[in-house]
Amino acid sequence: MPSLLHTVTMQARESLPLSLANSLPRLDLFNALRCTLYRAAGMTIGENCLIWGPLTIRPIGGCRNILIGDNTFLNTEIRFGAPRAKIRIGNNVQIGPRVMFETVNHNVDASGSERKKARHGTITVEEGVWIGAGAIILPGVTIGHDAVIAAGAVVTRDVEPKTLVGGVPAKIIRRLAA
Repeated sequence: MPSLLHTVTMQARESLPLSLANSLPRLDLFNALRCTLYRAAGMTIGENCLIWGPLTIRPIGGCRNILIGDNTFLNTEIRFGAPRAKIRIGNNVQIGPRVMFETVNHNVDASGSERKKARHGTITVEEGVWIGAGAIILPGVTIGHDAVIAAGAVVTRDVEPKTLVGGVPAKIIRRLAA
């Protein structure tokens, strides 16, 4: 168990650059600085990314669990719930506003204290994916390359490459052209 001083130091190390990045105006002038500050908070961000921010990330390790590929765009108000599992976003991904990535959930099939135990699962978004506004991606999901997630979809299962999914829970709407 980390000491209180260690925990406070880690939280400050992540929270300060995260807060600064989130407070920057959404102007082209600040795009590179915003990515630099998110990197300073512990995120891994590839080349030529555009993050309009703000991002909601739980400090104390959450930033280190987020890996974003090259040429990826994140719109505003993205939430990364990544306290113990990774969120891997590939190259050339487009993410709309208010998308939520949640790597932790609870066991609804159990009862009593067993129900309260957290289940963590890595989220993987492969290359060329487009995620529409307000989508929610749940623990353990892999979204295949060149897939499209419709706005407002709740993704509870893996998504095949080159498919359009939507709904609650998300289901295949159609296959996309090669």
